[in-house]
Amino acid sequence: MNRATLYQIAENWFEAQNWKPFAFQKQTWKAFLQGKNGLLNAPTGSGKTYALWFPIILNYIQQVEKGKIKKQSGLKAIWITPLRALSTEIKQAAERVITDLGVPMTVGIRTGDTSTTERTQQKNKMPDLLITTPESLQLLLGSKNYAQTFEQCTAIVIDEWHELLGNKRGVQMELALSRLKSITQNLRIWGISATIGNLELAQEVLLGNETDAFQNSVLIKANLSKKITVRSILPKKMETYPWRGHMGLHLLDETVQIIRNSKTTLLFTNTRSQCEIWFQSILDHYPEFAGEIAMHHGSIAKETRIWVENAIKNEELKLVVCTSSLDLGVDFAPVETIIQVGGPKGVARFLQRAGRSGHQPGKESVIYFLATHAMELIEASALKKAAAETIVEDRIPYLNCYDVLIQYLNTLAVADGFYPNEIFEEIKQTFCYQNISDVEWLWILNFITKGSQSLQAYDEFKKVEIEANGLFKINNKRIAMQHRMQIGTIVSDAILNVKFLSGGYIGSIEEWFASKLQRGDTFIFAGRKLEFHSIKNMIVLVKLANSKKESKSVSWMGGRMTFSAQMSELLRQELYKVNKGVLTPELKALQPVFERQQKESSIPNDNQFLIETFKTREGYHTIFYPFEGRFVHEALASLLSYRISLLFPISFSLAYNDYGFELLSDKILDLEVLFDNNLFSTSHLHDDLQSSLNATEMARRKFRDIVVIAGLVFTGRPGQPVKTKHLQSGSQLLFEVFRDYEPDNLLLRQAYLETFEHQLEEGRLIQALERINKQEIMIKRCEKPTPFSFPIITDRLREKLSSETLAERIAKMTASYLKV
Repeated sequence: MNRATLYQIAENWFEAQNWKPFAFQKQTWKAFLQGKNGLLNAPTGSGKTYALWFPIILNYIQQVEKGKIKKQSGLKAIWITPLRALSTEIKQAAERVITDLGVPMTVGIRTGDTSTTERTQQKNKMPDLLITTPESLQLLLGSKNYAQTFEQCTAIVIDEWHELLGNKRGVQMELALSRLKSITQNLRIWGISATIGNLELAQEVLLGNETDAFQNSVLIKANLSKKITVRSILPKKMETYPWRGHMGLHLLDETVQIIRNSKTTLLFTNTRSQCEIWFQSILDHYPEFAGEIAMHHGSIAKETRIWVENAIKNEELKLVVCTSSLDLGVDFAPVETIIQVGGPKGVARFLQRAGRSGHQPGKESVIYFLATHAMELIEASALKKAAAETIVEDRIPYLNCYDVLIQYLNTLAVADGFYPNEIFEEIKQTFCYQNISDVEWLWILNFITKGSQSLQAYDEFKKVEIEANGLFKINNKRIAMQHRMQIGTIVSDAILNVKFLSGGYIGSIEEWFASKLQRGDTFIFAGRKLEFHSIKNMIVLVKLANSKKESKSVSWMGGRMTFSAQMSELLRQELYKVNKGVLTPELKALQPVFERQQKESSIPNDNQFLIETFKTREGYHTIFYPFEGRFVHEALASLLSYRISLLFPISFSLAYNDYGFELLSDKILDLEVLFDNNLFSTSHLHDDLQSSLNATEMARRKFRDIVVIAGLVFTGRPGQPVKTKHLQSGSQLLFEVFRDYEPDNLLLRQAYLETFEHQLEEGRLIQALERINKQEIMIKRCEKPTPFSFPIITDRLREKLSSETLAERIAKMTASYLKV
């Protein structure tokens, strides 16, 4: 069967659905059937899935006809998804095509949710098309005779590649692909990405550094004009002194009106805590929504999540309050409206969520932005521009992740073993390890076989044995079992299941929250008011609580977010428009804030850097406004306070948000003297950062994640996790051993590098300082806190006061400042 006939089969199928294939879909079919690898970039809801399922199936038809492969002879293609929740949707798309075409292929799913029975069945007979996650793919590579499992595989597709690229799961995929390229013939590798700026680099990371796969590849862009309409929900009265903390609930009535006027709505929140609070608030104030509203986030039971996904597809729900758990992939055609509560901190995340509405080719996406405080309206204005001009962030790939490499080598060792020379050549072809040296490679081999220089006396760290023929293999069954239980790069606090005393699984919460509960305490979780009874065998036992009893909402440690570099730049551009009189509806709504800010201080232009000073009963406040995001400000605040302390003895309290940071002291600062001493210099930045931030303590925390990934500490069996404090103490002991006796330890070095490069964003910090050095320093000595400084001050107060007391205190402060 020639290619023209194959293309016609695909086009006839599209015609039967009353669809017409896009040019990018045809391009992808053609490139795939020519044996090319590639990266496909297309907007959400444009038919990316069919762009690659079709050529995979058409290639199978052609290969069977030519007699190159036998029917039902095993795994033909793998589809990698970053979220388990997307698996069913992807499976249905594949089954729809093979059923309509009458092709005798089977489709299977293998994720953490797959039952043991089904896994066993797959082991005996793999499906033709397998949908899985990066972690489950690693588990397959860790099974005996894995080369035979992948022998017939002709394609692997990595969906939502941008979601994996900027983290260690992407490194996991790079290593897996390096092995699959060696053990399969004619493997086609394809990535799919909707929202990413640096596409060429993403393609190189996917296919390997200067490899044959990269040379024989294409980058296909859809070039579809997806209309995204952004509408801001504006308050009737603007708060002159904005503050963060009311979750946007002051606009609940306006939000509910939008929900009522829509057939179906997804209301996105940035955190699981916020999701729980919004869900409960809607039900409390509008009980008529009962039965039409549901909640969806990653800690809710799988069965509930699947029910919600199906219910909204079947138009059985009017509203789903959710988090990033519904950002990706799932095709909710009936969804009319998206509401984003609070600044999403990144353009790509916002556009991804917008694409959930009108999730079909040619359909307009509508997203409402609900600012949780006045200043977020500047973000809304910036996001409108980003949506109109399709401005998205770059994703920065990781380099030299020794912890992931150690885990990968142990994975190969628990399977059939590996020969170091062979594997070394493979991993050097990956982007992450392109610069790995012979010395580093020998250190890693020594580490997995002898426990490195400082751990050689302990047998538990000697995991891999070197057999007579030079094969590196794990033969100890206990070590092999523990390793398989711990495969993965997602490290978080210990997770505890929540169950009713009477039976019935509700979901999971983090150990740090559960440890603060006492018997009789009530908390809201998964839309229910629960009373804590006890923790037994690492299970949180609860019962339904009295509905009138005061309750707290579950909170998670992962709630802190910061501006991306792209978002920071866009926000500054919007702010600079104010003095030029170029005002969007959002900026016009902020006029009361801007007028008060101009009266009491100033609004900077693009060539100015604003610093405010004022005195309150708490002391002397100095506020800096880089507009660079919370993490950069955290580092900057510590850096400046350290440099100032070198000039004269002084101590500070620090506070920061996405717009600026505060140095609070009991002494007045002579800023002119400080600037004469190069306060914002980039010279000696790394050393000053290391001294100012107690970088050793930050690296110690980062090290805990690294040793978990590398397998130096065991996190526990399923349902019996090791307590966080034990993990922490174990990792701290290793940190101190390496620091004191083996300072050139690669894992120790990695902890410091990741602290500076990823947590403190040292690169962005340098760029921010270089920009500030080119600007005119504008010092405004104010009589009282200004509208711009108010959110920073209230953030510091939040740590000392309950939410009710904080609201009362802020009301008094606001009334006092408005009198003047």
